[in-house]
Amino acid sequence: MRDGLVRLWDRVPHEHRELAAQLMRYGVVGVGVTLFQIAIFNLALGAGHMAPLIANTVATAAAMLIGYTVHSRFTFEGHGSGGSAARTGGKFLAANMVGFAANSLWVWLFSAVLRWSPHWASLPVFFVTPALLFWLNRKWVFD
Repeated sequence: MRDGLVRLWDRVPHEHRELAAQLMRYGVVGVGVTLFQIAIFNLALGAGHMAPLIANTVATAAAMLIGYTVHSRFTFEGHGSGGSAARTGGKFLAANMVGFAANSLWVWLFSAVLRWSPHWASLPVFFVTPALLFWLNRKWVFD
């Protein structure tokens, strides 16, 4: 298997290797952070008996704290000019507010509009929002 992965990596053009490496790291870290966020959201809904949008707010705040630390030190390490921690942290907060708005839309859509269980919002939170956040993080936050 290792030889197959090495051959696959060798096929990636040199000018795309940084992006490919970031996508792989983001895949690992992003899945972990997103699953953590979804777990907090679902626990807040069930055991915490929170309203769906409040549960989303709590889950987003928890995921942002972990996400910034891991993404800045691992996923996007060495990407772009670096910038100050305050500048990068402010941009990360702004980008994640876009993600928070997207996730709030999913929660509202499933729970208030469609009248489905708010747990269903976990699907687009897992599959859609991370792609948006990867693009924002790569192109703007950690530029």
